[in-house]
Amino acid sequence: SNEYKSYLRMASMGAFVANYDANKQQDKGFGTNMFFRGHQSLKEQLQSMKDKETVEAMRKIVEMVAKGQDVSDLFPDVVKNVVSKSTEVKKLVYMYLVRYAEEQQDLALLSISTFQKGLKDPNQLIRASALRVLSSIRVQMIVPIMMLAIKDSVSDLSPYVRKTAAHAIPKLYALDPEQKEGLIDVVEKLLQDKTTLVAGSAVMAFEQLCPDRIDLIHKNYRRLCAIVADIDEWGQCAVINMLTRYARTQFMDPNRQEEPKQGSSSAEETSGSEEESSEDDFLESLNTGGGVDGTDPDLRLLLQACRPLLQSRNSAVVMQVAQLFYHCAPQGEIVHVVKALIRLLKGRREAQLIVLTNITTMSAKYRHLFEQHLKSFYVNASDPTQCRLLKLEILTNIATESNIGLLLQEFQTYVYSSDKEFAAATVHAIGRCAAEISEVTDACLHGLMNLISNQDSIVVGESVIVIKKLLQMQNSDKLSIIKRMTRLLDSVTVPLAKASILWLVGEYVEKVPKLAPDVLRKMAKTFPQEEDIVKLQVLNLSAKAWIVNNKKITLLVPYILAQAKYDLNYDIRDRERFIRKVLSPNSDTPSPLEKFAKKFFMTSKPPPNLKSNFKNRDEFQLGSLSHILNQPASGYQPLPPFPDEAPDSSVRDVVVDNSWMNEQVARSESFTKKPKSFYSDGESDSDEDEDDSSGEYETDSDEESDSEDESESDEDSDEETSDEEEDDDSSEYEDSSEEEDESESESESDAPTAPPPPKPSTKAKKSSQKTATLLDFSEPVTTAPAVAPAVATTTLDELLGDGCVGSVGPNYNISSFSQRPSYKLLPKITGKGLTIDYSFPRIPSQEPGSVDIQLSVENSSDTLVTDIEIVDVENTGVKVGAFMKIPSLGIGSISQVTLTIDFKDTLQPAKFSVACNLGRFQCKIQPEVGELVSPFVLDETDFDSKRSKLSGMHETAKTVESLLSLPDITTRISEAAAMSLCFTGKADTVKFSAQTISKGLVVLVTITVTDVVHVSVNSEAVVIGSMILKNILAILADN
Repeated sequence: SNEYKSYLRMASMGAFVANYDANKQQDKGFGTNMFFRGHQSLKEQLQSMKDKETVEAMRKIVEMVAKGQDVSDLFPDVVKNVVSKSTEVKKLVYMYLVRYAEEQQDLALLSISTFQKGLKDPNQLIRASALRVLSSIRVQMIVPIMMLAIKDSVSDLSPYVRKTAAHAIPKLYALDPEQKEGLIDVVEKLLQDKTTLVAGSAVMAFEQLCPDRIDLIHKNYRRLCAIVADIDEWGQCAVINMLTRYARTQFMDPNRQEEPKQGSSSAEETSGSEEESSEDDFLESLNTGGGVDGTDPDLRLLLQACRPLLQSRNSAVVMQVAQLFYHCAPQGEIVHVVKALIRLLKGRREAQLIVLTNITTMSAKYRHLFEQHLKSFYVNASDPTQCRLLKLEILTNIATESNIGLLLQEFQTYVYSSDKEFAAATVHAIGRCAAEISEVTDACLHGLMNLISNQDSIVVGESVIVIKKLLQMQNSDKLSIIKRMTRLLDSVTVPLAKASILWLVGEYVEKVPKLAPDVLRKMAKTFPQEEDIVKLQVLNLSAKAWIVNNKKITLLVPYILAQAKYDLNYDIRDRERFIRKVLSPNSDTPSPLEKFAKKFFMTSKPPPNLKSNFKNRDEFQLGSLSHILNQPASGYQPLPPFPDEAPDSSVRDVVVDNSWMNEQVARSESFTKKPKSFYSDGESDSDEDEDDSSGEYETDSDEESDSEDESESDEDSDEETSDEEEDDDSSEYEDSSEEEDESESESESDAPTAPPPPKPSTKAKKSSQKTATLLDFSEPVTTAPAVAPAVATTTLDELLGDGCVGSVGPNYNISSFSQRPSYKLLPKITGKGLTIDYSFPRIPSQEPGSVDIQLSVENSSDTLVTDIEIVDVENTGVKVGAFMKIPSLGIGSISQVTLTIDFKDTLQPAKFSVACNLGRFQCKIQPEVGELVSPFVLDETDFDSKRSKLSGMHETAKTVESLLSLPDITTRISEAAAMSLCFTGKADTVKFSAQTISKGLVVLVTITVTDVVHVSVNSEAVVIGSMILKNILAILADN
């Protein structure tokens, strides 16, 4: 039957489960038994009299320790082998004991005498291992033994043992802090050790034991700077960190006479002239041995010694050098760390996060540093969210007028990212750019208004919040924006966004008196379901609307206050009581405070401050855990401030012992006379002898052991001379290689790389070294090619000749060239009688992407002016073309020449100096925005097609009133900007098209004249488009 079948099925299942449990227990016992048997076999091998079996057993045990297995039960059997005569067995035993000495302290104490014997072992590894095990036994009774062992090991001939002694010092100090004074003497002796293997460990012991004893560093400061490049990477991090703190307490602030560069969009602050001059001063300081702008020579020594470590393969070392330059170097030299930090971004994600955090802090203070590496911070699809947010922060920090167009294009892509947190942060970044760069405020506001219709509630909410802040910061027409945003009250789900809309309506309730009652009516229906932040704004709006016009909301405001009276949140109940006492709605007796109600609720408010969250994070030391967390971590010590008065620098002077030097020279000379067999007789007795003897003697003896002493010494001197010359030129080749790497990383072409030039001869190196320095860090006119472009000497008459008219095209008005307005470049008084005017003739340049500028040079002095040329071109982001020298200019003579400048589609000025026999004069050419574009012929169909693609943040529009007719508007705009007129079939509309000269970006202008004049500008060049719109509005306002 079915019941019987079910019974059999259940019985078979029960038997299976019982059998499974029995097998499982058996397997478990078998596994445990096997593990026990394995340990038993290891014990038998450890007790063997054969070293081979003991070594094999110890290797298996150490392997198990490395895998994380617990083999502490073998401690008694292992510790017995510490007296083995086999060096290999001792090494393995000490490795095991270091791991389990703290857990098995009682058994380890039984072997103290054996460890003490190990300290006298001939093998340096055994001595170091014995000291390491001894310091791992944390028992108070052996403190005197440890102290004696450390003092003996500090004087050991092996640097490896001395390094281990430095590691044992913090362990002993943690076990018995009363031993601090004795350990300080040991640390002082270790800091004087001349071996690079010991230096890093000695400094780490100093940092953990007595970091406030700066007097121990004075005598060793210059030696540590000299050997920091030879220390191991772990030690380099410790040494650089310690020297950073030392520099902050012993040297004056190198930037004390300079104002720090703040993040600003002005052309003066974003220019790279300070950076270029700082590099020139730095090179001059290296040649003269002095400091830059009063920089202490010892601080200059530290910076010069650490700068090569920026090429280290260890990212921690690079970060330490970067924080050293950031906290201690002159501002002009921080630029040296930029390329190294960019290189670290190609490493692991964990390293990327740390590096990006530090770059964000640096870019918030020094915007110009990373401006040239904009594309290195573009967000990749594989980047995690945290790295995306940091890259976005960096891009926002380095935004300027010159690159804001590229950034807004990039931000438009980020807004539609699937990562909602990143998309919301992008909207906030657009708001910051709009607040800091006034030229793109209207374009960003227009783009944010388009985002309101987005399907994502988070993006919409963030857009509303940013629009609210932007409206507070500008005085544009807010009425249409507020009306459009109030329509979103029913669809917005983000509480902060809804509260922002209500705040806007309440803040400008006097401008929208009819809109406020309707908004209150909607919010009164859903008041109990709203969030607390929304309820508070509803109450505020009720009070403001009541003050402006209480006739339409006589019943509505008391109804809202009645709901708030019984709310669960006490803040809302308190706000309701305050409003009721001040305004007294539905009360026959007016409140005595009602006359102050307007001051209470409708006072003017300061605009919000949209700044970077990393603005003040540099209060923590870069690269530290506290800096990453933005809060003090356990054990963090803040960087000390720079002293107000320069400390005594003589404390770092060290008296050289000449007798010791003579002894070393004599020893070196004796080594050179040794036969080759001396170096093949095994290891030396002392590692210090190997460190003191130079490698070049060994090389000479290996290569020419059979040569005579005289010829050998001659060859040594020759090799030393050639080595010095190669060292002198090494920096030159490094600089050139860095420039080549930069050009390769920034270029987008895949052209093959040319082979490196042949190495110059020895005699030519010294003669060309100074010239190479000048070529690398300045842009003198003397380095121009022998044959300059023809445009440099072409006169205006030649350009307007018959041969040039055909190339101009129909869009240029040739007859108006001579009528172009001119601007003063060099006044007569400033130029000591030399006058220079400049104008924009609007003719095609022979240099692609450049603007031709007509210079009129007049000699109004009473003497002959000779050798007129342009020198000292500053790096402001624009490229100044070649200018041929004017040999002479007679009294009253006028010479007209053409200068080509590539403004890179920016409004940055071109800064340079005009030099002649009268002196040098600083000059600046500020471009007109209308001269940065050239006519671009389009028919109406192409015009409308391109305009439809340039919407959002690429479009800026304004509506103004003007008395000018459409023909007058067309004429004035044609004079203000070089644009082509696009004919349309509409009598009230005129269209202009142009393209930027440098990058060829399209600029479209549409003007419609009705009762008012509506102007819209569409362009990818957002800054140029905004400035053209401002010029057009100024033309329309001039009736």
